[in-house]
Amino acid sequence: EGGYVDTMGYDITMTRRPIEPLSRLLAACRTAGVRVIHTREGHRPTLTDLPENKRVRSKQIGAEIGAPGPCGRVLTRGEPGWQIIPELFPLPNEDIIDKPGKGCFLGTDLLHLLRTAGVTHIFFGGITTDVCVHTTMREANDHGFECLLLSDGTAATDQGNHNAALHMVKMQGGVFGAVATCDA
Repeated sequence: EGGYVDTMGYDITMTRRPIEPLSRLLAACRTAGVRVIHTREGHRPTLTDLPENKRVRSKQIGAEIGAPGPCGRVLTRGEPGWQIIPELFPLPNEDIIDKPGKGCFLGTDLLHLLRTAGVTHIFFGGITTDVCVHTTMREANDHGFECLLLSDGTAATDQGNHNAALHMVKMQGGVFGAVATCDA
């Protein structure tokens, strides 16, 4: 509560749905020794990495990036609302990618971490399916990774957008990868 999605005025019930399935999957991955990497979007406290068009759009929807909000400055690194939620919080040995945009590859060392570790397949969970998750999945696909979008491990602020994002992944024989549930 009080985070970016809540500040925009959306009902957070839908974006909280993936928490339980992702918690189960995280436990299973950790037990099996699967590498887990977390991501979070946020900007430098100076906002020098915030493009003007993104600032303007966030202001138009009532959640201006960098402005004071219920959980500190909106989408600003180091603020309480920028932290990963306690239910899915990383273990000390799990990397966190801090990204300034929607995708996790631009302006980060994610590609380097994945290549160094020999990763070839990526599971995608989190919010929002239609924006950050989908952008990152498309980028990963372009880099040659096999991608799996977790239908119950992702959510959007609108069910229609979530469904459309899942559908797009499966088009043209899986143009961006595949879709499955966290229990598959």
